[in-house]
Amino acid sequence: MGNSRLKWCFRLKDGLRIVDPNRRLSKSYLEQAKSSLLKAVKDLKDDDLLWATVAIYYAEYYALYSFLQRIGVKCENHTCSILAVGSLLGKEKVATINDHKAKRIDAQYYMKVDRASEIESMLKEAKMFVSFFDQLVYGLSEKDIDGYRKNISPECK
Repeated sequence: MGNSRLKWCFRLKDGLRIVDPNRRLSKSYLEQAKSSLLKAVKDLKDDDLLWATVAIYYAEYYALYSFLQRIGVKCENHTCSILAVGSLLGKEKVATINDHKAKRIDAQYYMKVDRASEIESMLKEAKMFVSFFDQLVYGLSEKDIDGYRKNISPECK
């Protein structure tokens, strides 16, 4: 795990930190992820494409962050959180959120919003993304958690 960007994340003030695993907080983040998906569905139905895009991204981020909380990793930097999960689970597992993060930034900061059909597609991908992390988090054993913690610890950098 010689990722220099991940090393940088451990040096950031609000970057990656190893903390105690938190099952309760992890569950809360998963619940928020599911709530954000419902918000995205409503926003899409109301033709509020900008906020549907934002809600889709945050649903994914909350699901991803639920995993980090469950294994005992805290991070207040979205890029670093995504990098950490990518380093643990593989870059293909974070490809969707990386794509949707860029779309959220375009929508929120540059008023570049995709068409409804593209956002519907994003929503389908987000539902699969959240479902993946939901299953992953609830299926983690203590051995799994220990393994992830060893692979992400700053000493491994």
